[in-house]
Amino acid sequence: MSATTSALIQHRRDIADLEQRVKNRRLQVFGLYATPIAAIFMILAWIGVKVFVYLHSDTPSPINWTAFGLVVFLVVATIAQFAAEFSDLSLWEDDGVSVKALRLRLELAEEERILEARRLTPPTAERQASYKERLPGEIARLRSDSRHYRRIHLLMQWILFLASSAITAVTAWFDPPQPAKGVLIALGFTVTVVTAAAGYFKPRERAFNLQQTADSIEQHATAIELGIAPYGDADEVANLKSFTTTVEALRAEQRMREQQLDQPQQGQQEVI
Repeated sequence: MSATTSALIQHRRDIADLEQRVKNRRLQVFGLYATPIAAIFMILAWIGVKVFVYLHSDTPSPINWTAFGLVVFLVVATIAQFAAEFSDLSLWEDDGVSVKALRLRLELAEEERILEARRLTPPTAERQASYKERLPGEIARLRSDSRHYRRIHLLMQWILFLASSAITAVTAWFDPPQPAKGVLIALGFTVTVVTAAAGYFKPRERAFNLQQTADSIEQHATAIELGIAPYGDADEVANLKSFTTTVEALRAEQRMREQQLDQPQQGQQEVI
């Protein structure tokens, strides 16, 4: 069993490593093309400013020094990247390898993991027991997401409270149109944006749903750990099967509620 676990873990590590290498290689290739192009555009922009804006006068020193510094930086970055890519020093792990080739390696590694997992898959009871042991991490994630959305909701509410109060206070305090007019416009804009964002993203509802799912999963995890209803059966395998079925149903319900929150109000009513 330990050898099987180690083999599957190693496959996952190899896939994670390849995924990171693909990301790094994409950035490297992007830099190889984008940096010299950016340097050329910077030089052309510098020349364009001189020709179209300061043709009959001297270009201001801040513009010259800023443009010169950016050009030097981009040229140095281009030289460094080309040296890392085409020199024999092997400064990059995958220099000379295309992103397409790395993605092919990643696909082959994933296919190999799937075939190996089919060959080494442990019995159902062991997988269900492992599933139960992974739930504390899932519960912690749900609670963390719930706290995140709760904080966003509280921040939005405080902004609404303060901005709404400030609108009344500024209106009562200032008689002349300025600067009260500008302040009122800014505060009214803030209230409108925050109200629209709160209605669209619904952080309060998201926090409530996540917290409710986390509490339900934790309740079932405690029940199976203590051997109480609905997992008081003497057959441990039957308890695990019932437990995993229930938890997956709770997670599916949570995903459905998230999808409903992501839909417009009319779409939510149609789903419901």
